[in-house]
Amino acid sequence: MLLKDKPPVRMADINEALPQLPVGLFQADRDGRVTAANAAFSALVQGTGANGVGLPPWASAHPGDRASAELAWRRGVEAGDATVTLEFRVWQGEGRMTWVRMDAYPELDSFGRATSYAGTALDHTDIIIRRQLLDRMVTVVGASDEAVLVVDRNGAPVYTNQAARNLFGVVEEIDLVRDPTARGLLQAIRDQVPREVMAGTTSSSWTGEVGFRGSDGMERTLDIEVLLQRAADGTVEYWGGVARDVTSTKHLQSELIRQANHDPLTGLPNRLLLLRTAAEALDRIRGARDNVAILFMDVDRLKDVNDTVGHEIGDALLAQVAHRIAQATRPSDVVARIGGDEFVVLCDGNIDEHTAVDLAERIRFGLSGRIMVHGVEVELSVSTGVAVATPQHMQGVSSHDAANELLRNADIAMYQAKRRGRSRSELYTDAMRAESRHQKELASDLERAMAAGQLRLVYQPIISTHSGRAAGAEALLRWDHPERGVMLPAQFMHVAEESGIIVPIGEWMITQACNDTRSWLDSGLVDRGFSMHIHVAGRQLAEGSFVERVLATVRLLEMNPHQLTLDFDEQTLNDGQPGTIRSLQALRRVGVQLALDGFGTGISSLTALRTCEADVLKLDGAVARTLGSNGDDDPIVRAIVQLAHALDMQVLAEWVTSEDQLRRLRVLGCDLVQGKLLGEPTAAEMFGNQR
Repeated sequence: MLLKDKPPVRMADINEALPQLPVGLFQADRDGRVTAANAAFSALVQGTGANGVGLPPWASAHPGDRASAELAWRRGVEAGDATVTLEFRVWQGEGRMTWVRMDAYPELDSFGRATSYAGTALDHTDIIIRRQLLDRMVTVVGASDEAVLVVDRNGAPVYTNQAARNLFGVVEEIDLVRDPTARGLLQAIRDQVPREVMAGTTSSSWTGEVGFRGSDGMERTLDIEVLLQRAADGTVEYWGGVARDVTSTKHLQSELIRQANHDPLTGLPNRLLLLRTAAEALDRIRGARDNVAILFMDVDRLKDVNDTVGHEIGDALLAQVAHRIAQATRPSDVVARIGGDEFVVLCDGNIDEHTAVDLAERIRFGLSGRIMVHGVEVELSVSTGVAVATPQHMQGVSSHDAANELLRNADIAMYQAKRRGRSRSELYTDAMRAESRHQKELASDLERAMAAGQLRLVYQPIISTHSGRAAGAEALLRWDHPERGVMLPAQFMHVAEESGIIVPIGEWMITQACNDTRSWLDSGLVDRGFSMHIHVAGRQLAEGSFVERVLATVRLLEMNPHQLTLDFDEQTLNDGQPGTIRSLQALRRVGVQLALDGFGTGISSLTALRTCEADVLKLDGAVARTLGSNGDDDPIVRAIVQLAHALDMQVLAEWVTSEDQLRRLRVLGCDLVQGKLLGEPTAAEMFGNQR
């Protein structure tokens, strides 16, 4: 480093001051050899009390600094009248290193040439360490991705790193003042700092966000940390700031919030957002006269669509459902998807039960019928539950709890609509809640009943009208409930089907009934033409392994497949489960007999005959009940018997309670009969001890 601004030191001055000053003073020739020096110089530069005359000042320097010091001296001498400045390290003993700064001023002859040099040597350790630290910090800050700037009290930039200049869209620091956009952003940052911070009445630091339009025209958001540096009198000397462009982070946060509150398939609000919106709506009606309604819709048989034509079609169907619901609702209504096939409409404002049900019906009609989805025709229908909350419902209840309660009520009403045949709307009543609670308790008790051995089978004989012998028996389930007594299937089987426990119960029934049949066959109580009738539900038939489990039981007990007859009803066929028909056909192919139960009461009985072939047609007791009392039903029963015989099916009449009924059925050609007249349901060990 070469400095030219200091005045030359006269030789006489140095000689006079050598003994007295603590500052290192020296004289040297053009080759850098010391010709005179005081003790302070020798102690600082040579690290010894000797004066070091005849040696260059850097003779005792750190080995890494000697060459650079000598080179700097030669360059200074070659420059002629320039002051020579050297910086080098000197070991002072005990592992301590000292930085020495030496300034040598030339003594010129009459021709202006330097003949010798005189100067000073000072301990600059603290200064150089601070300078090095500052250089390193500037290097680190300069390479940082965060924008760093220091501005004086007048707003003029003192320092900016490259990231700051890139952020402000300028090349040089001075451009921060010249460029209007950059100047506006600087002013925006200063304006955001609270007045009390600027005044020094609170902390001298502040953190916040600043929005601005960047040089590319994009709206951006900066996260700013500002630190104010004050003078002794409290005035701001300068302020420094670190700015981070958090635009993408803010966008990501917004997107994550949106995803957390919306359904990814339809873009509709999800359960979380719906409940929050419902709570806000319910909070607004406190003390008012408005109501809030929820319409809970479930797409019927969506699982069948997914299983038969694939989830892609099912997803496209759900997207269409969302679109159609949005078209059928009012602009103020909130449409949400809260589950796989569950949609909810939140109606806020002036709405009553009548209006809510009308809206539910309008939506249901818009979602009923056959529609095309990606070239595939799909049958669409929904079941809807409606629940309305009034200001009275909000008394003593938080808005969040009230929203959950309202949604549960609508859900209960929706399940009531499903139980009553699907594709309908039901308005929630308090009686539904009591029934729902009863059904849940019953389902819980039924799950425990299997393990507790509370279920048992009784058997009602099926008699041949031609031979008068037992051609079979129907296995009937009984539940010995510890509190409610003996319960018949009609009281709990719908709960078993809805909860899915019908599958293990049904498997147990088949195994137990087949074991009892094997026992009767072995004892000679029944002949080899005997067949055990067991009712199966659609949920059982839809199980992929149902057929294999049935056949395994039959083979294990060495029964002929025709000695097992599985009864199913029209509703099982109408449910459209894809595995149902396949299971029935597979069972019939291996010899298991099938019986179409409850024939004559459904709305599509003839369609059922075409859908699935059966071996036995079970005539519902309601059809044959009045036989013998008058002849009105005779032609109907005769036609059914003839139709069944034409399809190579036997006819079994249920609920036979009188001799006249039995006689008329024989005359009309009925093959099999069953009822109290012919035998009450009885336990396996008592079977055969009746008529």
